[in-house]
Amino acid sequence: MWDAAKGRNDPAIPSVSVKIWIPHEVGLSLLGELTPQTTVEVFAGDDTGLPSDPATVEFWSPPFLSTGDTSGLLEKMPRLRVVQLLSAGADAWVGLIPAGVTLCDARGVHDSSTSEWAVTAMLAYLRDFPKFVQAQERRDWAYGPTDELAAKRVLIVGAGSIGAAIARRLEPFEVSLTLVARHARDGVHGVDELPRLLPLADVVVLVVPLTQATTGLVDADFLAAMPDGALLVNAARGPVVDTGALTAELATGRIAAAVDVTDPEPLPADHPLWDMPNLLLTPHVAGSVRGLLPRAYRLIGEQVRRFAAGRPLENVVTDGY
Repeated sequence: MWDAAKGRNDPAIPSVSVKIWIPHEVGLSLLGELTPQTTVEVFAGDDTGLPSDPATVEFWSPPFLSTGDTSGLLEKMPRLRVVQLLSAGADAWVGLIPAGVTLCDARGVHDSSTSEWAVTAMLAYLRDFPKFVQAQERRDWAYGPTDELAAKRVLIVGAGSIGAAIARRLEPFEVSLTLVARHARDGVHGVDELPRLLPLADVVVLVVPLTQATTGLVDADFLAAMPDGALLVNAARGPVVDTGALTAELATGRIAAAVDVTDPEPLPADHPLWDMPNLLLTPHVAGSVRGLLPRAYRLIGEQVRRFAAGRPLENVVTDGY
């Protein structure tokens, strides 16, 4: 069986016939040039029905933010060889992919949008924009000084593609940057150093993938190690943070948080986090921008061309991410 992760490098092997499913009609015009042997069909994952027999599909890009398998389709796809996600995280699909199928994430597609959200969340909270929006609704000229991002010590937990993009966007803001990853490398600290680094951080940004190792990473001890007045920014996944511990810590008023993700998600309407004045909450929109689909389908098109030509695929998920 052909291994899509390793690919074939023999130029004598011709391109093969490929049937792919994509989740958006507009994607048909965004994929770029494909071989004549490539058949592209649209499956949005909704009630419109299947475009053809799933048993004939070899390359599948499921709907964005689908929660894995999409109604049991994987077991109906014996010819499937590649699942190409539109999300940067693969946690909803890890463990579901059959043997012989390569899972790829959309690393790089969400760098700009998620890093923009992270910087916006920091600035919005520190400069009291939620308070001013509420004052505007009351027609109240609520003048007063605010905090600022300049001179803040920012700790980015997750030094992958998105973490690096956040760091680049923060450089002009005159902050002090520290990056943390699973393992230490040049210019990046290891996650084992967090107990020493957290007390030195004014802003802690989470952009780690959701894995067994990162589930519950931000617990009561993690939050207690953050200094008074610090801001936690979660652009990762909700379960990276222990919701009970976060709720308890925010209730003291000692620290603040800006989050795009929660656990559970959506956050129940009666959850106490909704009433926290020191919480800025957005509904998992960091990656949901108008430029998403052009970027995503450039990646999908390139992956399909690689697959058809027997070349190694990009963004192959191993060890959960």
